[in-house]
Amino acid sequence: MSDTTPAPVDDEVAFPDASGVPDAAPHDELDERDESTFALFEGDEGRLDEPQRRALVALLRHPYVSARTHTDEWRAVLDAEHQLRSRLNDLFLELHVDRDREVAFKRQARSESTRRGFPTLLRDAPYTREETIILVYLRMRLRADARPGPDQVVVDRSEILGHVSGFRPATATDRTRDEARVAKAVERLVTARVLLKTTDPDRFRVASVVEVLLPLERLVELDTWLRNATSGGGEPTDGAGTGLPADAGDPETDADAEADDNEEDRA
Repeated sequence: MSDTTPAPVDDEVAFPDASGVPDAAPHDELDERDESTFALFEGDEGRLDEPQRRALVALLRHPYVSARTHTDEWRAVLDAEHQLRSRLNDLFLELHVDRDREVAFKRQARSESTRRGFPTLLRDAPYTREETIILVYLRMRLRADARPGPDQVVVDRSEILGHVSGFRPATATDRTRDEARVAKAVERLVTARVLLKTTDPDRFRVASVVEVLLPLERLVELDTWLRNATSGGGEPTDGAGTGLPADAGDPETDADAEADDNEEDRA
């Protein structure tokens, strides 16, 4: 007769669960490990790794980040788009990423409430009439003279001035003042990195971000608006009615960042 008495059970022996997977570490321990993974300095509680943080800083400091102007940061934007979008959303900012044109930029989020808007970090300064005319011209040049690779179309300061002068109303007789406005518009677009400097101070490369700022349907609308305004004899004053996204081309306020970019733009 066989012995059917159950073998003694050692209560201190831990049996694996049905899946055969060892017990996981406590949840608090995992959280602590995750929080310390990306620490770069004492007391660092950030949840982004260093490349992602550099991409976030670049998005905040510059009007835009592109594959050409910030290669490493652009790659980090692609790899961590969700995380970066979340961080910007915490600041009431939106992240726009155009993978085809390899451009990313932030824009001020708009509150749907009519009673209380969001606090803003970006200066909401609309483009002037001269800046709008130049933007439309640059967009048309990109459309007509698109060469392989980004930022390859080159324009001269003199041709920009000549194009804007074609929109001068008949009543505008102060040529010196008008040319000064064009010069100021060019400088602002250089600061906004819409026009990229070359070794020649009077020649600029056209940044592909213009295509993002002015999609084709918007280009047609603005071209019509400008021609109607000119034929109506309006004064070349600041044109807040253009509706262009001023946030996307918001000039930098950090002098060190601008100095760094000047080196990158020399070509």
